[in-house]
Amino acid sequence: MWAVVPVKDMAGAKQRLAPVLDARERPALYRAMLEDVLSALAAARGLDGIAVVSRDGEAAALAARFGARVIAEPANRGHRAAVATAAGLLAAEGAAGLLQLPGDLPLASAAEIERVLAAHGGAPAVTLVPSHDGLGTNCLAASPPEALPFLFGDVSFEPHRLAARERGIEPAVLHLPGLGLDIDTPDDLALLLARPGRSATRAYLERSGIARRLAPRVGDGGRRASG
Repeated sequence: MWAVVPVKDMAGAKQRLAPVLDARERPALYRAMLEDVLSALAAARGLDGIAVVSRDGEAAALAARFGARVIAEPANRGHRAAVATAAGLLAAEGAAGLLQLPGDLPLASAAEIERVLAAHGGAPAVTLVPSHDGLGTNCLAASPPEALPFLFGDVSFEPHRLAARERGIEPAVLHLPGLGLDIDTPDDLALLLARPGRSATRAYLERSGIARRLAPRVGDGGRRASG
């Protein structure tokens, strides 16, 4: 089972955070989150390797730091296309399966990744971890790598589940708090800051002054999360 992390050009990352982060802060935040994802994958037991799909030089350098393979893209063709490219390449190389994570899961942990691997059955098999709102797919494991079409987007969890069932596969579904939180909006960022923990992302948010600046939103986010 290979982990696959698609990464678009960092310079334009996280545009939906523009209301609260400026043009320098957004790519810096994304880099810290990607570092947390790669760190968790590198520490997880049971993976055959890690592949970063990107044309971005900074992403490639960070991948090399964690011993990850880089699958180069000629252009940013989107999340679906990046994962499909990796799946096709891994299938051709005889890989047993893939585990897809985006680069914006700052609470990703080796323990939760290992829970996904443990829940994943023998081929053909699909395992899904939905986003915290239940709409997106934050982690997808597939054996073989091309066991189903990749339908990533804001609303992809139910389409992925239906696609697996159409192929005779009943997907395992895990609701995991770390893998479930992807950071796309200011409210997501508030939810992250409301949670305790140490990470490269947390260190950046505190060092940059963003955590202090967004303190009023954190209180609002905490109330929504617990309500």
